[in-house]
Amino acid sequence: MLHIALYQPDIPGNTGTILRLAACLGLAVHIIEPAGFDISDRNLRRAGMDYLANVTLTRHVNWQRFNAWRTSENRRLVLASTKAAERYTDFVFHADDVLLFGRESAGVPDHVHDAADGRLLIPMVEGQRSLNVAMSVAMMTGEALRQIAWR
Repeated sequence: MLHIALYQPDIPGNTGTILRLAACLGLAVHIIEPAGFDISDRNLRRAGMDYLANVTLTRHVNWQRFNAWRTSENRRLVLASTKAAERYTDFVFHADDVLLFGRESAGVPDHVHDAADGRLLIPMVEGQRSLNVAMSVAMMTGEALRQIAWR
């Protein structure tokens, strides 16, 4: 199963949208803490509405714990990054990949960037900083699922 990971998310509404997407597509979600908002079950239920009950959600207390889990599961880490050179549409996704998306305000630190097995760019018009993280998750996840379903 494809997994989505959110590195220290900042915005509860985006997290809720991503949880809803994952529920509808049958994907697991990992939240790598600390988040920029209270990620109590109550707040996550509010952000994810009634979809939260249908999501396999794992919270990791920090990057090290998440990366230890990922390594123990032998899963590739695929990072969406504005610093990447490879387009997400040119990448070959695997069914057990973990798609990692950075903090809305700052992306991911260099050590997380360096740990990724793939670093992917969603091309944009010159002069624009970045897409909304929930939109990026939807685009990249859609491409990954399209590829996986065709194999």
